[in-house]
Formats: sequence, C-alpha cells, structure tokens
Amino acid sequence: METAEQPLRITPDMLLSRRLDFERRMRRVPPVTLAIIGVLVVIFVAEASRGALASRAGIVAAGALVRERVAAGEYWRLLSATFLHGGVDHLVGNAIALYILGMICEHALGRGQFVLLYVASALAGSLVSLLTSPGPSVGASGAIFGLQGAAVVLFRTHRDRLLLRDRRIGWVLLVWAIYTIVGGLMTPTIDNGAHIGGALGGALVARGLQPAVLGPLSPEQAASVRRWLWLVAAMLGYTVWGWVLG
Repeated sequence: METAEQPLRITPDMLLSRRLDFERRMRRVPPVTLAIIGVLVVIFVAEASRGALASRAGIVAAGALVRERVAAGEYWRLLSATFLHGGVDHLVGNAIALYILGMICEHALGRGQFVLLYVASALAGSLVSLLTSPGPSVGASGAIFGLQGAAVVLFRTHRDRLLLRDRRIGWVLLVWAIYTIVGGLMTPTIDNGAHIGGALGGALVARGLQPAVLGPLSPEQAASVRRWLWLVAAMLGYTVWGWVLG
C-alpha cells in the first residue's frame, strides 16, 4: 500500500520565481532621500546659529507652523515647518527614519513619484496639525509617517508580486514610530496631529502611484508625474519666497 505524499512546504526562496525580490538592486545611497536629509541638516544649523531654538518667538520667526499665522495668509508655513526641527535628537531620529523609508519608497516608486509622495505627505501632516493644535510645531516626521503609510499600502496591495526578505526593518520603524509619538506627547513643538495626517495622506496618495520597481511607467503616467512635479516646484518656490520675505 502506497503512503500518501507529504505536502510540500513553500519557502520564500521557492517563490522568487513568481515574486520580485524587492531588495535586489535597491540602492543603499538613495540620491533624493540623501539630498532631503542634507537640506534638513543645513536648515537646522541655520536655526541653531540664529537662536531659533531658544524661544517660542524664535521658532515661529524661523517658519514654524502656527494656526493664527496661517489664518493670516502665511500659507507657506505649511511646508516651511516641515524643514525645521526642535532639537538635535529630533533631527537625528527623523534623519534615520527618513533614510530607511526613503530608501524603500524611492526604490519602489522612482525619484519623481517619491518627491510627490513626500511633499503631499508633508502637506497632509501640516493640515491635520492645524486642526488639532494651535502650534507652533515643526519637523519632517509628518512627511516621514507618510512614507511609512505608503510603504504599508505598497506591500499590502502588491504582496502577491513583491517579496520583502529582511523583515527586521519593520521592527526598526515600529520603534521609531513609538519614539516619535512619545516625543510628540512630551515636546510642545512636535505635533502628533502631523504624524497622523502624514500617515493617512501618504497611504491615500500611494494608492494612486504606480510602483516603478514592477515595471516602467506608461507614457501617460510619466507625463502625469511631470505635471505634478511642476506644481510641487511652484509650491516650493512659493514657500521659499514667503519664508525669506515673511
């Protein structure tokens, strides 16, 4: 009498033929992400050298998000605040998380879509922050939470086509999220409303983006991304103009 064959256990290595190995060819030096981190560091040095961290008035003058100032027409603060930080630990924590999530999202979406996701998440975080807190608030963590929300949507939506081998990254990001939220409860210039808004905004925007890692964008999709990038460039130009002259 023949014995029944034991069911074959499917392992991740066996699935590589049908699923894309996400980490393969992922650049450890993501150019756009590192450029953003560089800008954040330069701006923080300028903050510190001008004494912006010493008082509420100083951080507001530097471009922090304040409800009454935005209501008065200073809309550029919606983005300027996302380039500021309340201290060295705030900047370092955000830079580490941005490097990890930027490496993932820039690889997954390509540079153009990554820029759109980052800026949209930053704006979403600032808008929710206005609804939940009078300010002042500063920090890039709203945009970074948006990258995290987008990464979750990406790997859930395309889980049948993408294989993420190194799952330790999830624990690193979970620790960062808890650290950032606790910091938001303890530091007045760090706003958890921005974290929630950024995460929701990033998750929503990600649903409309095409993972470039799975294949090149169609000509129509590429043209749409370029049009949105022109809008982002105009918004950033307006932000710099208001920031310098405001």
